This record gives sequence, structure tokens and C-alpha cells, in this order.
Amino acid sequence: MKKFDAVIIGFGKGGKTLATELAKNDKTVAVIEKSSKMYGGTCINIACIPTKSLVHSADNRKYSNTAREEYFTNAVHQKDELTSLLRNKNFHMLDDQQNIMVITGEATFLNDEKIQVKTEEEQIEIIAEQIFINTGASPIVPPIDGLENTDFIYDSTTLQELEQLPEKLIIIGGGYIGLEFASMYANFGSEVTVIDGNEEFLPKEDKDIAEEAKKVLEAKSVKIVPNSKVKSVKNKDGGVIVTYKEGDSNREVYGNAILLATGRKPNTENLGLENTSVEVNDRGAVVVDDALKTTAKNIWALGDVNGGPQFTYISLDDFRIVKDQLFGDGSYTKKDRTNIPYSVFIDPILSHVGLNEKMAKEKGIEYKVLSIPAAGIPRARILEKTEGLLKALIDPKTNEILGCTLFCAESSEMINVVKVAMEARLPSTFLRDTIFTHPTMSESLNDLFGS
Repeated sequence: MKKFDAVIIGFGKGGKTLATELAKNDKTVAVIEKSSKMYGGTCINIACIPTKSLVHSADNRKYSNTAREEYFTNAVHQKDELTSLLRNKNFHMLDDQQNIMVITGEATFLNDEKIQVKTEEEQIEIIAEQIFINTGASPIVPPIDGLENTDFIYDSTTLQELEQLPEKLIIIGGGYIGLEFASMYANFGSEVTVIDGNEEFLPKEDKDIAEEAKKVLEAKSVKIVPNSKVKSVKNKDGGVIVTYKEGDSNREVYGNAILLATGRKPNTENLGLENTSVEVNDRGAVVVDDALKTTAKNIWALGDVNGGPQFTYISLDDFRIVKDQLFGDGSYTKKDRTNIPYSVFIDPILSHVGLNEKMAKEKGIEYKVLSIPAAGIPRARILEKTEGLLKALIDPKTNEILGCTLFCAESSEMINVVKVAMEARLPSTFLRDTIFTHPTMSESLNDLFGS
């Protein structure tokens, strides 16, 4: 039996940051990670970092004379080198600390205070006063006939391991992850078909933004099949046939690879939570209060596993909440989160914060729309990325910014400027009149909020 002050299950962003904070406060900490390939968490190993590395390489392919297949293989190797570097750095960042021990193995709760860990060498029991669940989420495998007997099936993790570029890629799912991979692989040179179950393309976005995004993707020869449901898949001629229903018609499409981009689910299976007083909801997420405390008095849950927004920066903010509960006055909770931004790394990048028109209408909030085309931005001309649209919603009474959608180059950086202005409750005229460097994409905020 090993005893620690705290145990963190999972090496994700929130957990690894919390481990260091606990150690600074003279707590002994065990960080349990199921796989040695996941030190550092989902973001640096299979999600944000590797995918954005591939996005960057795909975007730059137009400047290279290297053959398409060789270029793609080189990009995968470059991505692997980056994740390996970060994985090693993250492991030593924790394990080299005197008060922290990284244990590689699968954790199972025996009760609220005791955990069993099965490593390659042994099975050990650990007891701790405080336990933090940080096990993340994993891709959902939809119930499609023939899926288990078909080759060439990938999820967002395993597709990144493929070193040979698929000539024809079929993506099942038209959400943000699916479209990000569609844009990326189209830029690498694949022929991409997206089978989208939604009646409306990008249903959460305003219609003008969605139409602009669809136009951009179709210009890359991405075929988007809306309002369709996959019925079956089967091997054929060294590839795979997907049969789907579009409207009232059954259709088929052939591909060399299928990407399942049908959502992600919290990783709570096999944790042994049935042996504890921790509750999970009908989606498998750990139930937490606004302070991220579970229904067990000594257990918290951070990151994707608690059912919140599945972003690395939310996991980091979960750490801030728990830190304040443990070492602060406990005043900071989930209720204090406002205006959470997001970016979808299609090409160009789609970023958003706050309300869009759909949300404002649903809430009955009065608003004024400002918008400009990306083609009018000098920096966009320099970058040869003139596609897109910039749009903002303003409160007509207070002139405060209600929300902003930026579908343009470098919007993932620009949206943070808007977020800060919204948090500070600055009027839109502040961004209209702020001095930005030139030529930059950020200076387009002068024009957007002055339009």
C-alpha cells in the first residue's frame, strides 16, 4: 500500500498543472497515466498540437516542390518529432520533482479513498486524502453496420498515425473536428467527402458564416453531403465502400480511408466509479458542482471528463477553480466563466466568442450587426488568404460587444483581443480607435468595429 496526499488520474492539462501546484504546497502527489504515449495529456499527443502541426504543414504544401506523398510523410514525421519532444518534456517536468511520482498504469477505484493501479510489472494499491479525475475523453464509435469487419477505419487519433496520404478520404461527421480534417487533408491533396448528418451546414453558426465556410471548403474540392446517414461500410478493391442515405435515396462512395468524426465521450469506463459515491450522468460524464467537486467529498474532476467544453484552456481553467478551492478563498467557480472563445483550424481559421445572431435571437437580445469581408484587409492580401468574413454584434444601447465571429487568416490570435475587450466591458469604439501595428490582421478590428 502506497500513501500520498493527493492522486491525479490522467496526465491532462488541468491535472499536470495541479500536480505542480500541490507539490509547491508540500503535498505528495501520484500522477497515474494509463499510457506512456500520453504523458502530457490529449492536447500535446493526439489533439491540439499534432493536428495544428499537420494543419500548418498542409497549408504550406503549396510552396513546396516535394511530391505530394513524400511531403505528407515528412509532415507526419515532423509532427511525431514534436509530440515526442513535448511528451518527454512533460514527463520530466513532473517526475523530476521531489514530491511527485508518475506511475504508468491503469487506475481503478476500490472505494472513495483507495485506488488499484495495474502496471506492466505489478499491481499496487494507493490511498490518498484527495483524488482528482482527469482522464479526458475519447472518440465515439457510431453503430454502423459492417464497421467492425472493415479495414481502413480511423478516428481522429489513429488517422494521424497514417504515413501514407489517402487518395480518397471519407469523413463521417460534419462537425468542427471533421471539417478541420477535411480542410487539412484537402490541402495535402486528398479527395475528401464529408457525410454530414446535419440538415444545415454548421448549424451553430450564423447562415452567412456557414455559407462562406462551405464555399471555402468546396473551393478546395471538398464534397459535402448534407442531411445524410451512413447505413453500412464494407471492404472493396483495396479500399472501402460507404453506403449512405441522402434524403430518400441510397448512395455509395468509395474511399481509401474513413475518418469517424462523430463526437467524443468522457473516459469514465473501467475507472471503477461504481465502487465509489461518485455519480456520472447519462452521457458518462462525472457529475460535478460549480467548484468541480464530485458527489464524493474528497474527489474532484477536471477537464473533458466532467462534461464541460472540450478545450485544453478549459481544463487549465478547471485547475484555477480547484486551486482556489484548495489554497484560495474558494470564490472562483464555473459561474465566473464568460465569453469562452473557440477556433476551428480550417483554412482560413474560424473563430468565435460571445453571441452570434442565432443565439441573440433565441435569447431575445437586441443587437446591431457589423461586418466586413476579409478580402478588404491588406494583410490578407499579403498572405494570399482573402477568403472569409468578419462579423460582430453590438449592443445598440451600451455599444458593448455582444459577440464576434472572425472567419479569416490568423483569427485564432485576433479573437483573444476581442475576448479581452468584452471581459473589460469596453465599448466597441475602443477597438475601433485602438492603434494596431500595420500591416496586420488585428488592425482589421479598426475597420470591423468602425463599419
